[in-house]
Amino acid sequence: MSSKKSATAKSATAKRAQRATGQKATARPGVEGGAAAKAGAGAGAAGAGTAPTGPRPARLTAAAVLAAAEGVVLLGFGVYVLIMGLTGDPESPQQAEMLGVTVLALALLPLLAARGLWLRRRWSRGPATITQLMALPVAWTLVQNGGGLLAAGVATAVAALAVLALLINPTATEALGIGPRDA
Repeated sequence: MSSKKSATAKSATAKRAQRATGQKATARPGVEGGAAAKAGAGAGAAGAGTAPTGPRPARLTAAAVLAAAEGVVLLGFGVYVLIMGLTGDPESPQQAEMLGVTVLALALLPLLAARGLWLRRRWSRGPATITQLMALPVAWTLVQNGGGLLAAGVATAVAALAVLALLINPTATEALGIGPRDA
């Protein structure tokens, strides 16, 4: 009997949440809460599948473009290393091929994060931030090796710091639907 009361209470809570968000009830027989519970869970925050309305801030656009550029550079480097491992004469073809595949897989993270930032998806800030934090030690290593790698290291560091600065900006966090208590 208590499970019926519990299900009734859940249903009533879900209906109140629907009324608060202005969504239609789509209850199905045999499914406790169903879409109503999901709608209630997302009340007060932008849903996972919906993007905030209004124009995209220039700072968020810049962060998305820089993250995409980093992903494209990684993608190009991964393809280059993979081709050189397959057709060139490296010391260890297996290592060169594995490095190429690894870099190609790592290129997906900034590309997906850039797409999420462009579409103003809340989840994209985390992967974009992690990508930039991973780029900083790489930049330091490139700078330490000097020579022709010095310019690549400086460019990587500048891009990573710029994207980090753009991502922590209040304008960008608000555009992603992240409020002060969510950050």
